[in-house]
Amino acid sequence: MNIIDLHCDALLKLSEGKGKLRFADAPELETNKARLQQGKIKAQCFAIFIEPDIPSDRKFQAALEQVDYFYKEVLGENPDMFHIKNWADFDQLKIGQIGAMLTLEGVDAIGNDLMKLRTLFRLGVRSVGLTWNNANLAADGAGEPRGAGLTLFGKEIVQLNNENQVLTDVSHLCEKAFWDVMELADYPIASHSNAKSLCNHPRNLTDEQAAAMFQKGGLIHVVYNPPFINESGDAHISDLIKHIDHFCSLGGVKQIGLGSDFDGISQFIIDLENAAKSQNLINELLKHYSEEEVRGFASQNFLDLRPGAVR
Repeated sequence: MNIIDLHCDALLKLSEGKGKLRFADAPELETNKARLQQGKIKAQCFAIFIEPDIPSDRKFQAALEQVDYFYKEVLGENPDMFHIKNWADFDQLKIGQIGAMLTLEGVDAIGNDLMKLRTLFRLGVRSVGLTWNNANLAADGAGEPRGAGLTLFGKEIVQLNNENQVLTDVSHLCEKAFWDVMELADYPIASHSNAKSLCNHPRNLTDEQAAAMFQKGGLIHVVYNPPFINESGDAHISDLIKHIDHFCSLGGVKQIGLGSDFDGISQFIIDLENAAKSQNLINELLKHYSEEEVRGFASQNFLDLRPGAVR
């Protein structure tokens, strides 16, 4: 069963590898092309993520370097990787092709300059998370003790996202900023988050947040990172499915998807250590849900609710 994965950090690894990693088959990449093919990943979102310790005057350059690796290494060396630049492109994928879409994880790279964000839109970014775990000029992240909401600049970013049919990703926001986004965003999504009632981690969503997402037509894509699954950090596929079960109990059966966070995590679910093993999750889900429901989790829910989709 084909999968659309909303989040990986392969671009960070490629940039840190400084040209020494081949996207096609580098074993260091949990989402290399060979593994995506083996796991039946039909489309993979590639996050642009800038480490917090990068000097502020270097952040946009660092973002462009990751975009360059996307164009040069992911797309340029692999003609069977298809660049998704707009929402209709998902419908153009042919047999044997894997869609590749850029996302932005935290707007630190743009400073206070919306022109830089518009530039990233033109390069193909179709989903924007306002923060990582830290605070920036747009909002406070989940790791910022202050826990403030969106700044005026953050609200401008959400509005710009709306105008360009770009998703606003809530996965790394503190709770106050989350609720600010829910008031403003036309296209909210949680690209890689789990249920806080099952695992009390700052990065997870409360039941109230999840219910608000579902009521607004947003999607929640569960993440494979064990610390977000249970407190033991020793997770099995069945433990991840409990989060899907919980979101379904809140009314989200048609609004749940997958966001692995591969290449951005250091612990792994047993039997789900890289993209090649993705069908292990699908096969386990089929023991608990109908084929139609599992197809929804794997890809169809996202396709049905993407901006511009015919509903």
